[in-house]
Amino acid sequence: MQEEQKTALVWFRNDLRVSDNQSLYNATNNHNKVIGLFLLPKHWFSKTALGFKKMERFRAQFILESLNDLKKDLQTLNIPLLVQIDDGTAMKEICKANKISDIYFQHEWTKEERTQEGFIPNEITVHRTYDQFLFHPDDMPIDIYDLPEVFTVFRKICEKKVQVRPMTPNCRILETDNLKHAETKIPTMEDIGFSRFTCHPKSAFPYSGGSKVAKERLSYYLWKTKKLSFYKKTRNGLLGTDYSSKFSPWLANGSLSAKAIYWSVKEYEETVTKNQSTYWLIFELLWRDYFKYVSLKHGNKIFFIGGIKDREYNWTKDNHTFMKWMHGTTAEPFVNANMIELNKTGFMSNRGRQNVASYLAKTLKIDWRWGAAYFETMLVDYDVHSNYGNWMYNAGVGNDPRDRIFNVSLQAERYDGKRKYQSLWLQETLF
Repeated sequence: MQEEQKTALVWFRNDLRVSDNQSLYNATNNHNKVIGLFLLPKHWFSKTALGFKKMERFRAQFILESLNDLKKDLQTLNIPLLVQIDDGTAMKEICKANKISDIYFQHEWTKEERTQEGFIPNEITVHRTYDQFLFHPDDMPIDIYDLPEVFTVFRKICEKKVQVRPMTPNCRILETDNLKHAETKIPTMEDIGFSRFTCHPKSAFPYSGGSKVAKERLSYYLWKTKKLSFYKKTRNGLLGTDYSSKFSPWLANGSLSAKAIYWSVKEYEETVTKNQSTYWLIFELLWRDYFKYVSLKHGNKIFFIGGIKDREYNWTKDNHTFMKWMHGTTAEPFVNANMIELNKTGFMSNRGRQNVASYLAKTLKIDWRWGAAYFETMLVDYDVHSNYGNWMYNAGVGNDPRDRIFNVSLQAERYDGKRKYQSLWLQETLF
């Protein structure tokens, strides 16, 4: 009697792509029956103790767009995609209904992600892969517990001793009968409690989610316009779509991999030019890696008020002051302009993020975790490691050896001397 073929489940998390996806590649190599899954936890759309939703409309829509794109790409491999709003029971039910023997997914280690993994039935064989890094943890010459607490030391180790791995090969196409598994309809914005909306006309990030648009942006920024050649000079800009790469939202949900960007930059350096700007984009990818390694080393300490340094400050929990920061009605116009942009578009420049974070934590002395939680809510490119790593850094409880305080007025003069940015956003109504 022929043994029944085992069915594998690829659980997509922050790796919403078909290309350069190790979990998907392993699953299709080892199994003839493969199903894709994405879970939308209900608590993502519920209000937090601070009074705002855990995820606002900007990232919610970006994720749904990314899932629609992923579904189309998986169909070319004859792999169905299940998408389900989850109250904690979906994983068990799906595994049982589809007789899943193995589950493949990107390894995560922060609190909520590990809690999700607890819903995987015990009898299923689990395959985890690190697929979100530029420099793979298995290739690092140091133990994670010896990770330097200063970025520069980490950077030099990576640049001297570690090679970026090649892109994962393309997955094989499965037999068409694999599509007999029932697909589910991808939820709409209305299904998850939001109204549909159109992008704000002033947005610096007017792009849709998904690998297709991500690849188009990569091609545009490198090959069509060669903006990469000037990245270091423009990256602290505030206005328009091209002062920075804008890759971060696709990186955050994995529609685009760090390796894909890296190897494209290397090709650019070989065929167009190699300069400080091309290096600086890779430098920023290294920062992204570093914050992932910091959270891998320190675990849930990145969510503690004392951060990874266990520092004590006289933090306050003044809700009125926090709300003024949140709504962009503080005494600092530059802070206000950045917060209004965030509230209207779900995006803010790197320069803006550093200033508003420093202002909340160091000037207003509000619990920095409130700011981090609001960024989680609003940012289209929210990434738990980069978000909390940067907030700790700016609050003086992370990896900044200097513990600096931003002079917001001077920053505004330096980066918005003609007040074009402030004028653009301060004229907007609050709601």
